[in-house]
Amino acid sequence: MSYPAPARPGPVLDVVGVGFGPSNLALAIAIAEHNAGVTPGEQLAARFVERQPRFGWHRGMLLEDATMQVSYLKDLVTLRNPGSPFSFLSYLHSRERLVDFINYGSAFPTRLEFHDYLEWAAAGFGEQVDYDAEVVEIEPVRDGAGVRLLDVVTRRADGRAVRQRARNVVLATGLTPRLPRGVTLSDRIWHNCELLHKVPGVAGTTPERIAVVGAGQSAAESVDYLHRSFPTAEVCAVFARYGYSPADDSSFANRIFDPAAVDDFYTAPDEVKQQIMGYHANTNYSVVDPELIDGLYRRHYHERVAGRERLRFLNVTRVADVVEIDDRVELAVESMIDGEREVLTSDVVVYATGYRATDPLWLLGDLAGSCGRDAVGRLDIRRDYRIATTADVTAGIYVQGATEHTHGITSTLLSNIAVRSGEIVASIAGTTAPAAAAPARAALADAPAAR
Repeated sequence: MSYPAPARPGPVLDVVGVGFGPSNLALAIAIAEHNAGVTPGEQLAARFVERQPRFGWHRGMLLEDATMQVSYLKDLVTLRNPGSPFSFLSYLHSRERLVDFINYGSAFPTRLEFHDYLEWAAAGFGEQVDYDAEVVEIEPVRDGAGVRLLDVVTRRADGRAVRQRARNVVLATGLTPRLPRGVTLSDRIWHNCELLHKVPGVAGTTPERIAVVGAGQSAAESVDYLHRSFPTAEVCAVFARYGYSPADDSSFANRIFDPAAVDDFYTAPDEVKQQIMGYHANTNYSVVDPELIDGLYRRHYHERVAGRERLRFLNVTRVADVVEIDDRVELAVESMIDGEREVLTSDVVVYATGYRATDPLWLLGDLAGSCGRDAVGRLDIRRDYRIATTADVTAGIYVQGATEHTHGITSTLLSNIAVRSGEIVASIAGTTAPAAAAPARAALADAPAAR
């Protein structure tokens, strides 16, 4: 695919952030707070590029009564700077809901409210973000000393190609929906990330059966939501486990999400890293909040008592085949115990099969060959989230998200986002000469708390 020749770059920036979800939003805040505490000549100039037309975070799963699985204190800033005007408490105060939230009596806000908090924080950086813009490549700027600068080439909504030159890039390209091999999404075969976007398309019909494949929190939430939204439809939950497994939210287990746990994980031998992930996978992966498990079980039991079982659980079962035919989907499910097959004729099939980290290097072209790898081919990422590179590349390439193999379970989660952003800013500020020609525009006076 060819693009128009990009315009010449403007002043050299200290940072270009690729993606503007929660991770790089936290980075923008950390840069603004850094700039507020240093002289103008030490400030960092930053811009961000986001493919979406506006800020958004998992909009397709913003179910009305779904709650966060992380405390509001693990917001964008509090663990790094409790006095920050970008905290969740500052947000509540600005919305005149602080007392009401205290009376609410829970550390876990709804997902809708937390998303509103993120939008509120993002609004303070509108002038620093190019929305509806897609990064198409990152090119090295070579000189006699090697690669000290990088050009981030962006395609804008109007078709223009724009080049931004920077000393450092921070790649936070998010997660990609994971689907079983051979599955193609359509109007009747969805990934759960599209749930709220897709439901209106069938809301005017009367679906007879909907199948949800998966055993984690999103799968259980999808089953619950669809069962309530379509009161005459049969909703089938298909998963390989015997039943939903509860998330371990106990106090000691939650220490795996502490900032100090990142240091422990990073320095641990590979075999210990694998053990830690195995021991504590049930804090995050393919597990469900116990309250939701209990609610679904009770609803299923009450239906059995009433003799009208709309909620079905096909456990210890795998999907053998899925075929879309005209206005229906034929889902062949196979018992993992005796191999018996059943074909479910469904109006919709929802795959709640999780996500995978996006390849952080796909934009780098030949420069990816200068990035270090470990013995099994994974990226060599330093403690400060900077990718190790060959000696001739002194431009900084930082990664947020695709670091689980080096930094542990919090890499794709909100739990450590405040501390991580501060560590990246400290690294950049310590290794990068300031861009005096383009001083940073964001300052604390522009924070949403001051609106």
